[in-house]
Amino acid sequence: MHETELRNDLIDVVGDDAVTFSPHHNPDDLHDESLHPCHVEPFAVVRPDSTEQVAQIARLASAHGVALTPRGSGTGLSGGATPVPGGIVVSFARMNRLLSIDTNDHMAVVQPGITLRELNEELAPSGLRYPVYPGELSGSLGGNVNTNAGGMRAVRHGVTRHHVVGLELVLIDGTVLRTGGPVVKSSSGYDLTQLVLGSEGTLALVTEITLKLSPSMPHSATVLVPFADLREVTRVVPSIVASGLEPSMLEYLDVLTMGAITGAASLELGVETSIAEQTAAYLVIVLETRTAEQLERDVEDLATLVQGVGALDVYVLPSSAATRLIEARERAFWVAKSAGVNDIIDIVVPRSRVPEFLDEATRIAQRHAAFIAGCGHVGDGNVHLSIYLPDDERREALLLELFSFGLTLGGQISGEHGIGRDKQGPYLALSDPTVLELQRRIKDVFDPGHLLNPHRLLDERPMP
Repeated sequence: MHETELRNDLIDVVGDDAVTFSPHHNPDDLHDESLHPCHVEPFAVVRPDSTEQVAQIARLASAHGVALTPRGSGTGLSGGATPVPGGIVVSFARMNRLLSIDTNDHMAVVQPGITLRELNEELAPSGLRYPVYPGELSGSLGGNVNTNAGGMRAVRHGVTRHHVVGLELVLIDGTVLRTGGPVVKSSSGYDLTQLVLGSEGTLALVTEITLKLSPSMPHSATVLVPFADLREVTRVVPSIVASGLEPSMLEYLDVLTMGAITGAASLELGVETSIAEQTAAYLVIVLETRTAEQLERDVEDLATLVQGVGALDVYVLPSSAATRLIEARERAFWVAKSAGVNDIIDIVVPRSRVPEFLDEATRIAQRHAAFIAGCGHVGDGNVHLSIYLPDDERREALLLELFSFGLTLGGQISGEHGIGRDKQGPYLALSDPTVLELQRRIKDVFDPGHLLNPHRLLDERPMP
């Protein structure tokens, strides 16, 4: 690599106010929120403001054999945005616009740097919303696409891939192409949109996203349901889903996690002391409907259902407390991080197998002398466990057991955070070699020089 030449070329593309060079980077550009950060010094951090600039950057990287690491808001939890030494970080911070809204077809076209908060604020006057709710509203849409983000509304609205109908992509050689478009169905060849979704920036650079929107629901209620046993919580979930009530959120929190997040938020939920003393875990259920009358009937039906299967009580939270509780749940990662958590996993299993998984997780933790606590999107089987075990070798063995057992139940290692660098070892060790080989061949077609977000996911090469 001719550094002086590349430096001058990058300045020519984006301007000297939109690029930094080593060692003058903003530290915030050099990591995501992984619990296992590593200090890496890239050659450059560039902030393009158009697809053409991204294409020019890709052509330069390809010509010089320099790795590219795409970056959104840096809210990922798996090390997916960790730069490569001597590489180029492509920050999409300046490509953060809502380009169009179609209120007839319920579609929007956005750039990858727009955040979930910015998008929904701009959509609000239209009566439409982007319903995916990963829990970190400062996360970018490009990051959501690259990890196929899910979140608390997945039980009703699905995950990112259910709402992305088209992409504009830049390949490593600078080629620009479009996949899909503003239609809700297609049977026209390979679905390249879905192939790129969840690929963690290893196949192409996402420069534009076409989204399917949903109408906003004007009436909602947040229902808090305490149970004396965690297994009762997880057993009742299939009944709630089968009831036709269609909750938009269906979350479980064990009593330790609930205590931690409400304590950090100074939030009092009004649970009677006698009930709280018996409680092992809580369900948090959000119902949304078009009319107040329907909402009232749905809440009554839900209360009857959960009380019939062992709920200790049912609390319909005031709107202010409900909002604060959901915000506190969003902060669960930060609360665990401040408590010294060593790992957080986001394994997903069939929702009917969640009780079995949690029972075995407890036994595995006991065998390894670890402490675990958790919460999760129990409506879709996505379990988030905080692992407290400082010894790296013992913790890696524990995690391998947890992932391996989850896979035997028909699950997957990551439900929404992605593999990145943090879960690469168990992912490669436990996945079907034939599947891995097929994925590597796809990678070779898109990125023959292995320059796009290398040293993570499928790429076993050690970081230089």
